[in-house]
Amino acid sequence: MKINFTDEQKAIIESHGDIKINAVAGSGKTTTLIEYARSRPGSSKILYLAFNKSVRLEAQKRFVAEGLAGVTVETAHSLAYKRIVYRHGYRLKNNGYKTHEIVALLGLNSQGEKHGQYVVANHINRFIAYFCNSPAEKIRELNYADVVADEKARAFVERFYGYIEKQTRLLLAKMNRGEIEIPHDFYLKKFQLSRPELPYDYILFDEGQDASPAMLDVFLRQKATKVIVGDSHQQIYGWRHAVNSLEQTDFITLPLSNSFRFGPEIAFLARGILDWKSHIRDHTPVKISGRDPSPGGRSRAILARGNLGLLVRAIDYITEHRQTGGLYFEGNINSYTYADDGASLYDILNLYNGNRARIRDKLISEMKGLDDLEEYVKKTDDVQLGLMIDIVREYGNEIPGILARIKEKHVADGDKDKADVIFSTVHRCKGMEYDTVELVNDFISESRIKKLLADTSKSIDPARLIEEVNILYVAVTRTRHLLSIPESLLPEVYPRSDAIRVIAKSLTDKKDKRKNIYGEKKEQHRTVRERRRGAYQRWTKEQDMELTVMHRTGKSMAEMAERLERSKGAIWARIQKLGLEEW
Repeated sequence: MKINFTDEQKAIIESHGDIKINAVAGSGKTTTLIEYARSRPGSSKILYLAFNKSVRLEAQKRFVAEGLAGVTVETAHSLAYKRIVYRHGYRLKNNGYKTHEIVALLGLNSQGEKHGQYVVANHINRFIAYFCNSPAEKIRELNYADVVADEKARAFVERFYGYIEKQTRLLLAKMNRGEIEIPHDFYLKKFQLSRPELPYDYILFDEGQDASPAMLDVFLRQKATKVIVGDSHQQIYGWRHAVNSLEQTDFITLPLSNSFRFGPEIAFLARGILDWKSHIRDHTPVKISGRDPSPGGRSRAILARGNLGLLVRAIDYITEHRQTGGLYFEGNINSYTYADDGASLYDILNLYNGNRARIRDKLISEMKGLDDLEEYVKKTDDVQLGLMIDIVREYGNEIPGILARIKEKHVADGDKDKADVIFSTVHRCKGMEYDTVELVNDFISESRIKKLLADTSKSIDPARLIEEVNILYVAVTRTRHLLSIPESLLPEVYPRSDAIRVIAKSLTDKKDKRKNIYGEKKEQHRTVRERRRGAYQRWTKEQDMELTVMHRTGKSMAEMAERLERSKGAIWARIQKLGLEEW
């Protein structure tokens, strides 16, 4: 089928020399790159660099289907793996090192601090990730403290910086000599430091707004004609030390501003959200045009900023939809119950209950209780671990039953299209699109941005706030036809249309006291403690009757918990006890 390319697409396809393409969400960038590759001389050697493995596999299929099997499709890591791991015979540590493993490998001491050896090990892990993703040749060229956002965690790092840096260099040396297994970031770094020359005439670098600085360094050193494509406003991996490579290059800029994914209403809303950046720094309004998409299918997704918000919404969903069919979680469903460091939600629950014999993670087993673990989180700024503590405080011993119910409804990867609803955090659905999208109320809002900036008593990282706006923008632009969005997340001016359904504030404000990106959760914990004091008191017949009526009239978990002054976990358990799920 012949494609009628836009003038913007034609300008890219017919271009010469190095260019960067700033492409808005759904603007057909892959289709444009395929045509760019097709229009090059037949003898050209072309490399397409994909962001991750799933994008790589999808791109391979598309290039082959378009008769361009000669285009090489790789990720940065797959290129590095072939050049480094095979050549040096390294053994891989696929999931990286856990904190307690680093303590053992280096024989770390506490430095006179409570659990200090584990805090140091956590920072060593992060320092290695920072170095391996940077363009620096020596670790001493970097100041790790500069990338530690939390004030308490940074104070710890600055106090013990010499020790942390020395031990980081020792661990990297062990990896380099092949004495221990290496993580994936290490061989990418070694690849960058080897100054490789890639044998291609053209290199197409996709998702450039979230490029590893190490891989960007490799890319920019090549003699090939270079094309880098991305969306400056979809940079959401700054916490992994990614950089917006579109801002790091002086190539000619060509735009793709027409979205084929969604209509003009969603485009208008997306522009309005991006305009929030004007509160934070100088901002040039973004040009995004939407075209009414072709009739779609039935895919429906519920998207959240983080795991906690997603889990809470999933619990509410299966409570509200008693006869729901299959559910699907983007990515491995078990990954939603594990922190990056390997600690599971069950480990933290066992710590909460004092069941030390059942705790598998060595770090968690060293803690006396949740308060102790929270003190560790403050010194490491381990956001994931902090969110898991919140889940345990909220749901307590109902967690196993809740997760069992969700997993019972979960469909296999091959049956994703059969699920009634797909659940995902924004980071896990990057590059995806759905016919209908509902947003959980755990994203940053314009009023929140203004409040944070007005509070002069706190140090605010502007880049972090900008990324939070980007995360909401990415979430909004995953939809093709219909977006359900909490009222509090809307700009002051937005298009009222059939494409946008506003979730009234009264239905979401009770869920809005959760931990935000700046750790403000004291009010939430006070409320949770009050409810938990009554969570396991004997239920009266009157309360059972009221719960039954509320459940059968479709009240949300939050509304039932608020009305009956119980925790959501207690409400969930009573619903199961009364057999209301089968009603």
